[in-house]
Amino acid sequence: MIAVGEEAALTVDRLVKRFGGVVAVDDVSFTLRRGERMAVIGPNGAGKTTLFKLIAGELRATSGSTLIFGADVSSRSDARRARAGLSRTFQVSNLFGALTVADNVRLALLARRRNRWRPWPDASVRRRGEAVTQALASVALEHRAGVRVADLSHGEQRQLEIAMALLNEPRILLLDEPAAGLSEAERVVLRDLIRRLPPDLAVLLIEHDMSLALDLTQKVLCLHNGVPIAMGAPGEVRADPTVRTVYLGRAGAA
Repeated sequence: MIAVGEEAALTVDRLVKRFGGVVAVDDVSFTLRRGERMAVIGPNGAGKTTLFKLIAGELRATSGSTLIFGADVSSRSDARRARAGLSRTFQVSNLFGALTVADNVRLALLARRRNRWRPWPDASVRRRGEAVTQALASVALEHRAGVRVADLSHGEQRQLEIAMALLNEPRILLLDEPAAGLSEAERVVLRDLIRRLPPDLAVLLIEHDMSLALDLTQKVLCLHNGVPIAMGAPGEVRADPTVRTVYLGRAGAA
């Protein structure tokens, strides 16, 4: 069982995002604490992905604020939010399919360096090799290091994306529909991987797989048309009549 800390890792305060006359995210507030796992659910068009982009700094909010460990990052870019401790995966893969698994991780490590084209000293090369090995071992992919990413299964690509998101040792991890398109066997592997994430890491995930979302998290926020309609423990949200009507009922979940 993950021990949730008292410290607020991520605070979202009355976030609003308008696109012209359309309100995509409407007055969303919540706190994600250190070590806590939280899911954002809702039907298609609920505003989940827009909310993620606001938190990550890829979109600027119309109003409201986002705090990372008490620091207001509302006006900061996605790169500056990443330096503050936030990392994310994407619903659509951004891996290099023609390169090997290890080379994808090496490129991600190079991107962390300010002077990325400066030659690596021998000691740094060794450390980089160790970092690649450790990153792949953390997601059980060390045996696939020399395989082209294009030849990985979809589930293995998701594992690699998580490994790369963890390279910066983030304090907050955003997972954007990590189980999308996975087979049942791949979902089992993913479920185990998420459970083995560092216990002090705050995790926020969007997920359409209700069994996965409710099983892995301690708190759930349900959005509908950009508006929060329920938030609480997984069992409470599952039983909420409004949630069952607008989302869980449609999905056939009990």
